[in-house]
Amino acid sequence: MNDSSRTQGGLICVAVVVIAAWFLLGLLMQSYWALAIPVAILVFFVLGLTFWVGYTIATIQVEPYEEAEPPPGADAERPTWDVRVNERDVPVWALVPR
Repeated sequence: MNDSSRTQGGLICVAVVVIAAWFLLGLLMQSYWALAIPVAILVFFVLGLTFWVGYTIATIQVEPYEEAEPPPGADAERPTWDVRVNERDVPVWALVPR
């Protein structure tokens, strides 16, 4: 960590103390804006985050899974998946014809 990071951290702490004092002063003066502004910021943040999630879900591009065609003359029976466990008790998926 270098000195500029420590300086930035110190400036953030000072800014938070100044904003907190300003907010407390607004509350003591019974100002409507002291509550309205932080609540509005929080509401718009949550709405923006929700919009971003919806936009991401709406615009995601998913490639459909395509099964490989069996080679000509392949057996009509298809193998099934079975779970095998190795010596370390770690599951290993193996294609086992039945």
